[in-house]
Amino acid sequence: MEVTESNFQSAVIERSHELPVVVDFWAQWCGPCRALGPVLERAAWQRAGKVELAKVDVDANQALARTYQVQGIPAVKAFGDGRVLAEFVGAQPPAAVERFFDSLVPSEAEGLVAKGDEESLRRALELEPGRADASLALARRLRARGENDEALALLQRVPGNFAADGLAARIELERTPSADLPELPAAFEALDAGEHQRALDLLIGALPSADGARDEVRRVVVGVLDELGVASPVAREARRKLASALY
Repeated sequence: MEVTESNFQSAVIERSHELPVVVDFWAQWCGPCRALGPVLERAAWQRAGKVELAKVDVDANQALARTYQVQGIPAVKAFGDGRVLAEFVGAQPPAAVERFFDSLVPSEAEGLVAKGDEESLRRALELEPGRADASLALARRLRARGENDEALALLQRVPGNFAADGLAARIELERTPSADLPELPAAFEALDAGEHQRALDLLIGALPSADGARDEVRRVVVGVLDELGVASPVAREARRKLASALY
C-alpha cells in the first residue's frame, strides 16, 4: 500500500491502534530498497490480517521523511498504538526481516493468554510451559476454587517471578493461618477487592509480629509491589514502609 503525506495519519497512525503497520521508506533510485521491497511484501503477506505494510516514497514525501528522521534508506519503521515500536535501516536478509515481523505479531500463546479462560491458559502452557503470565493467571483460578496443590505446582515452574512467588506465599499463609496474624484475612480481602493500599498497609503492619511467617508475608508484599510496577505511587510509598518494617 502506497502512503503519502495526505493519508499517513489514517493509513499508518490510526490504523496502528488496530494492528502493527510496517512502513518502508524507500525511493525508486535506491537499489537496496528495490531488493528489500519483495522481502517485506512476502513477510507481510504471510502475516495477512496481523500486520500491514505501507510504502512511503521519500522523494515525494519529504516532510514525512523529516518528521521520522529518515537519514538513510531503506528505512523500515514499525508503528503500533500511534508510535514507532521498532525499526532498522538498510537491506536485511530474509531471516532478519522474518524475525522483525515476528516480534510485532503476538504468538499463539500470547493470544491464548489474552483470552484468559482456563482452557486457553492451559493450552498456552502446553505451547510455552514456562510462561509466567499464563501460570500466574491459571494459578489464581485454581487457588480461588481451592485447588492449591496444582496452583503451587504451576507457580514453582516460574522461579524468580516475584508475583508468582507472592501468590505462592499467600497460599502457604492461607493453608496455615496464624492466630498471631489477625490482619491477614482483611489484607487478602482488600487485595482481592483491588484495594491495594489498604492491603499493603495491613500486610506491612503484620510484619513485626509475624515471627515464623515473616518471610511469607514479605513475599506477598513484594509480589503485589511487582504487579503494581515502579511507577505506582502506592507501590513507592509501600516500598518505603516495607524497608522500615524490615530494617
